[in-house]
Amino acid sequence: MDPSQKESLEARAVEFREKFAAIRDQIGKMIVGQRRVIDDVLIALFSGGHCLLEGVPGLGKTLLVRTLSDALDLEFRRIQFTPDLMPADIIGTNMVMEDEQGQRKFVFQKGPVFGQIILADEINRATPKTQSALLEAMQERSVTVGGVMYKLAPPFCVLGTQNPLEMDGTYPLPEAQLDRFFFKILVGYPSREDLSTVLDRTVTAFVYEKRILMNGREIEDWKKLVLQVVVAPHVQDYAVRLALATHPHGTFAVPSTNRFVRYGSSPRGVQALVLAAKIQALLDGRYNVSFEDLRASAYPALRHRILLNFEAEAEGITPDSIIKEVLEKTPETEAQVAA
Repeated sequence: MDPSQKESLEARAVEFREKFAAIRDQIGKMIVGQRRVIDDVLIALFSGGHCLLEGVPGLGKTLLVRTLSDALDLEFRRIQFTPDLMPADIIGTNMVMEDEQGQRKFVFQKGPVFGQIILADEINRATPKTQSALLEAMQERSVTVGGVMYKLAPPFCVLGTQNPLEMDGTYPLPEAQLDRFFFKILVGYPSREDLSTVLDRTVTAFVYEKRILMNGREIEDWKKLVLQVVVAPHVQDYAVRLALATHPHGTFAVPSTNRFVRYGSSPRGVQALVLAAKIQALLDGRYNVSFEDLRASAYPALRHRILLNFEAEAEGITPDSIIKEVLEKTPETEAQVAA
């Protein structure tokens, strides 16, 4: 890279950090605390991925997505998932319409998935058949109805919210759909100070001022910048070994993986790990990915891609505990592997 290219990249990276911080601060005016959650949602957006937010009711998951949509000049659509929701209610259907000459023909009526920021609210309330209606849209950014393919306008981002699966009236998401989410983010309960601030902003005359900070074209441009961040071969190999360490009885498997895991991370997990690490590097003022960048993104990128066995469920083992051991026992360099 010549000096002029490096200077241009540095200037763009500085601008990206400023824009990222501006959107984060704007969301923070409504969402109290949850800094890590907000950052992870934005990382998924600028990586071109989708995000699954999991937490008990009342933690502001839906409000977070709405606040994000208020800060972006994108078409926002909300889908409220319920047990009686059908696939056609999401993607649309062909309707018989009559024109001015009295002739009838099929006309495709687009469903709410034809937006750019899609809030799939309480996605695990719908049946697996309805949940799977999003599979093509999330992976290929298109919808096929009646043999005709319809492209979705970029950027296209699905932000799903769900309650923990052990709660009443929920259906576990199929593994194929879980894998299409870039990140799975666990939304925790607010602290004492944060809860007090929530009250200050919700039971008083506090007024939230909406501001649009970015449009779709800018988001697509920032995605291109992310791809330019350098990943050294030995750092990339570390990401690969982290993913392989989640596969039981593999070369790099750790003890808890062999004992408690049925299936490990897919290749999408490695892609999410590296793309998120690139954004972590940019936010830290660097233009190359470090080992720490990969570790910072490991939990949201891998937790929903690790399928546990019955023994793990019986003993209360979580995917996060598996990832913790993987990070502790996977060496950074090939020399350490050989040793």
